[in-house]
Amino acid sequence: MKNLVLLVFISILLLSCSDGDDPDPSGCDLGTVISQEQYRNAPSDELTINSLEIEGDCLKINFSASGCDGESWKIVLIDSGSILESDPPQRNLRLSLENTELCDAFITRELSFNIKKLRVEGGRVWLNLSGSEERILYEY
Repeated sequence: MKNLVLLVFISILLLSCSDGDDPDPSGCDLGTVISQEQYRNAPSDELTINSLEIEGDCLKINFSASGCDGESWKIVLIDSGSILESDPPQRNLRLSLENTELCDAFITRELSFNIKKLRVEGGRVWLNLSGSEERILYEY
């Protein structure tokens, strides 16, 4: 009987674990994924990057895409995993959007992503975001 209770307790704990969509503990809305595979293969539904801003360790991205209300969008900021040698170094990022909404509205949202794990030696790194006409300098 003890083993059954323990098994049920462990199962409940495992089922209640975060799936990565919870807010980041840093105060940013979401975290950042570093993965060469996801950088290449994650969904890339059409979106427009309107602006970039860094506040502390959060990269705020203002973007727009078509849809109904944007509530079902799956959004991930993905780093390619490569560091380009320059002064300062550079990292390539892309905002992945999976959009299954079939409405004609054009919705604008702003989300912030924790970029602390993108730090490199030297105290600063250029962040090149695919689809944006600007790059942004992250200094820490």
